[in-house]
Amino acid sequence: MTRPRLPLLRAATRLAALALATAGVLLTVATPASAAVPTGRYVALGDSYTAGPLIPTQVDLNCLRSNRNYPSLVASAGSSSFADVSCSGATTDDILYGGSGQLGITLPPQLNAVTSNTALVTVQIGGNDIGFSGIIGDCAEASLSSPLGSPCKNRYTAGGVDQLQARIVAATPKVTAVLQAVRRAAPGARVVVLGYPAILPDTGYGCWPVVPIAYQDVPYLRGIEKSLNTMLASAASANGATYADVYTPSIGRDACKGSGTRWVEGLVPQNSAAPFHPNARGEQGMATALLARLNS
Repeated sequence: MTRPRLPLLRAATRLAALALATAGVLLTVATPASAAVPTGRYVALGDSYTAGPLIPTQVDLNCLRSNRNYPSLVASAGSSSFADVSCSGATTDDILYGGSGQLGITLPPQLNAVTSNTALVTVQIGGNDIGFSGIIGDCAEASLSSPLGSPCKNRYTAGGVDQLQARIVAATPKVTAVLQAVRRAAPGARVVVLGYPAILPDTGYGCWPVVPIAYQDVPYLRGIEKSLNTMLASAASANGATYADVYTPSIGRDACKGSGTRWVEGLVPQNSAAPFHPNARGEQGMATALLARLNS
């Protein structure tokens, strides 16, 4: 079946409009060190955190994919053949069933790139299954009226049920289905699941209005991201895959840090990247973490 992708560009435009509402607010990538990268075919599956939207050079405008994303950096360390089918806006359904990209061009299932002779598969997925861009947009908008409060947490936990935690639970079998399908397609491959890097500071209450998330919402959203990463790690362990932690090495490099330090951009990017997405430094950092995991 064909499913439309999450409109990343539309979400970015919405976030840019929020930047105007808070008026007055405010690379060169090194080649990763060599590591135990399988020398056979490497296939990268994933969403925009894998693809690298708006990081030069964009080699696929339909998927907003960069040739400086972490799969490209890792592939340069040893794979004899390489297929990067990651796509901005992708969900688990896009991996399994296909969908359409940012330009509306129909895409086959990402899984089709995984063949029986594949040696390495990386998977970074789940953020769009829980509605990442919508959550960021909603919380940024809510912060305008209550920057010191917790309007986003209040919204998503109304009635005593944490809707975002429920979305993570609902995404678990979808991630599991992806990993099991990958294993069937490439029984001998090493499969590595990547988590997501820190978007907000690992401690404290953020940096509103530079990153327009209300102070009391920052701990809540930080907890949601950690819960998502925990789910991904558990799904990897339960399905014969390895988990690569990219959150820990990104601590202190969140969107509140200076433009020369951060891995993830904020509402108004100061490095080439989409809002609230990794820049080239972040892709480099994830490549380094992945290579270290492959070498462990």
